[in-house]
Amino acid sequence: MPLPKDEIYTSEDYWNLSDNERAELIDGRLYNMAPPTRIHQELVITLSSAILQHIKNNHGICKVYPAPFAVNLSSNDKTWVEPDISIICNKNILSDRGCEGPPDWIIEIVSPGSARIDYSVKLFKYRTAGVREYWIVNPMTKTVQTYSFEDEEDSNQYTFEAEIPSHIFEDFTIKIAALINDNI
Repeated sequence: MPLPKDEIYTSEDYWNLSDNERAELIDGRLYNMAPPTRIHQELVITLSSAILQHIKNNHGICKVYPAPFAVNLSSNDKTWVEPDISIICNKNILSDRGCEGPPDWIIEIVSPGSARIDYSVKLFKYRTAGVREYWIVNPMTKTVQTYSFEDEEDSNQYTFEAEIPSHIFEDFTIKIAALINDNI
């Protein structure tokens, strides 16, 4: 839900939030971010670890950054997001503040308050910014919606029991049910 203000918010507003406030800046509007749940955090750490291990095993150059990690999708002053997981293969877009350009792969974990933004607003923003792959992991339905925006765009839905292929990493799949305990 956006924070109330008559004028447009900018990067300065975003970077001057107090330490106890978490929000994302999307098209000049600040959206509150609720504290993540235990299940949300378990998924973030489990998926981040699996991807990082694959990168290390293959001597890859990509970096994995779990939230909070600031991403400015384009060079404008009105959009800073904090994806749950950002995978970045171009070190030239990394800065002291975070990432200044589109990550190669973004994963969002849905929470009850974020579904509309994850499935519509962020889907549009990530696709138009040049993100190569986007996953929406929904622990409530135990499904993953994947999007590949390279060459021929592709979208698929998987259950947590399925082997979910990555589009940017050849021969890499994740079976979420095999990675997490039965408490989800």
